[in-house]
Amino acid sequence: MQLSVRDPFPFVSATTAEAPQRLLAQARGLPTPRVALVNAASVNALTGIREAADAGMADPILIGDAEKIRQIADDIEWDISTLPLIHAPHTEAAPKAAELARTGQADAIMKGQIHTSTFLKGLLPRSAGLRDDSTRCGHVFHITMPESDRPILLTDGALNVDPDVDTRKECLRHAVRLARQLGISHPKAGILSATEDPIPSLPNSMQAREIADWAKTALPHCSVSGPMAMDLILSRDAAEAKGYESDVCGDADIILTPNITTGNAVFKLMVLGMGCCAAGLVLGAKVPILLTSRAQAAPARIASAALGVIAAGADA
Repeated sequence: MQLSVRDPFPFVSATTAEAPQRLLAQARGLPTPRVALVNAASVNALTGIREAADAGMADPILIGDAEKIRQIADDIEWDISTLPLIHAPHTEAAPKAAELARTGQADAIMKGQIHTSTFLKGLLPRSAGLRDDSTRCGHVFHITMPESDRPILLTDGALNVDPDVDTRKECLRHAVRLARQLGISHPKAGILSATEDPIPSLPNSMQAREIADWAKTALPHCSVSGPMAMDLILSRDAAEAKGYESDVCGDADIILTPNITTGNAVFKLMVLGMGCCAAGLVLGAKVPILLTSRAQAAPARIASAALGVIAAGADA
């Protein structure tokens, strides 16, 4: 294969991913949420919410520059004349969505054509009214391999930059609850580090052992091991070769990453390098916040909508 200078690696196009059918089927059995799409003026955003609506997983509320939204809707031949359309351009869009959720007019919020930091700054300050003082929010990616419906839940690749131990515990708690909502009765979680031995020179390995010890009593309905290097999380053969014993090895449902750089890199490698479908949620707010990369196409947004339906409507 001859590689171009512009694209030095033979990555897979994000458009080749397909939304997992098991996730879609579970969501279709639950009430359809009203989903506020923040900065809806892009082809990817409108296509994703339209397909989610066609699948019965979203009643769209379109927020952003109303004229641009109408123009793009015309371009993709979608009649939005019967949908709620709220003119709140640029930085006004996310606070407007927070207001709708706070007042019970929206059941979930979806990111459209807007930078993640701007999106979350409009939703997560306590003044927005979507969380209380004791709440720590966490981000979870639901990632499925091509031709497989079994998810890996990855935290925290889009929200908490360098989380402390208490924040990581809450991220794990959110992921375990979501896994149980997805029907995984006893989730298995690996706490990612560069080593399986807690050593002071690698602080996140020490934190991983602390979190794993905490989880034994705090989260009795799951198996948690850490610290674990990625090969131990993904491969039983690697665990046997290293003499590492855990039922998490090669069978993890959850990977708890140490920081946003690690989580974001793993997520993008799986999407671009492996053709995976990644649905993203921020959990811990009053409503699920559907968060995907602006570079992702409609299948990821549909999967995120399905995940939001489940997080909002299923019992753990």
